[in-house]
Amino acid sequence: MIKFKKPILIAEIGCNHMGDIEIAKKMIETAAESGADYVKFQKRNNKYLLGDDYNKPHPVPENSFANTYGLHREFLEFNVSQHKKLSMFCKKKNIKYSTSVWEVISAKDIINSKIEMDFIKVPSACNLDFELLGHLVKNFKKKIHISTGMTKENEISKIVKFFKKNNRFKDLVLYICTSDYPAKDEDICLLEINRIKNKYKLNNHQLGFSGHHLGIAVDPIAYSLGAQYVERHFTLDRTLKGTDHAASLEPTGLKKLKRNLVVAFKALSYKTKSGLLKNEMFQRKKLKRILL
Repeated sequence: MIKFKKPILIAEIGCNHMGDIEIAKKMIETAAESGADYVKFQKRNNKYLLGDDYNKPHPVPENSFANTYGLHREFLEFNVSQHKKLSMFCKKKNIKYSTSVWEVISAKDIINSKIEMDFIKVPSACNLDFELLGHLVKNFKKKIHISTGMTKENEISKIVKFFKKNNRFKDLVLYICTSDYPAKDEDICLLEINRIKNKYKLNNHQLGFSGHHLGIAVDPIAYSLGAQYVERHFTLDRTLKGTDHAASLEPTGLKKLKRNLVVAFKALSYKTKSGLLKNEMFQRKKLKRILL
């Protein structure tokens, strides 16, 4: 018998703060007011990640905040001190802080910062960086969340085997994800939740859904299939400058999604052993015809 735990809603701020810590604080405050359980940021070492691409122009110039792609990424990057300030602001606003790390340098920086976190996330782009995964399984003792967008089935198997080998399987949370912005409805592939859950014998608290689609119709379905964590990109205004705003939820959308997830949680239950609820007794007496 499946017993559903309360859904956990994560507002992915990512880089939608546009490099402004005051905007980031406003987003934290608004996400908390909208009912999100966590906000999530990102930490990158851009020179390590980009290599020769650091000095190249942004592929979409109208979304760039600087003359080169590397400087654009630096403009959007918060340092560890700023992440600490954001985590403290989260406590003040009664919402939890989390972050993705894109490589081992950022993982070390975040772990060494002693910021209080329930989990660290590894994005789809980095889930086969076993240097990064190795550092996390050895040095971060809480949950490690991993998105599976643009990842082959045999590659997901390698990730799972790696966590089992390192005795960290119980701390692994896999997110079903389609890496397209925005993803078409037919490409969301929610039944991957069932397949991955059954193949790797995951509990609901080991499953998440990271959505890059439009609207909020499918997220409660993902939860009902077993994904306890639901993560959506979040913005104050979908028309703002940047690549992620258009595939993000605004505050009203996030608030409605939270409402719908709570409704789904309440509705995903069983009747009593007798099959009859107390609330049905009045109508049973009034309407029920029993023919023997």
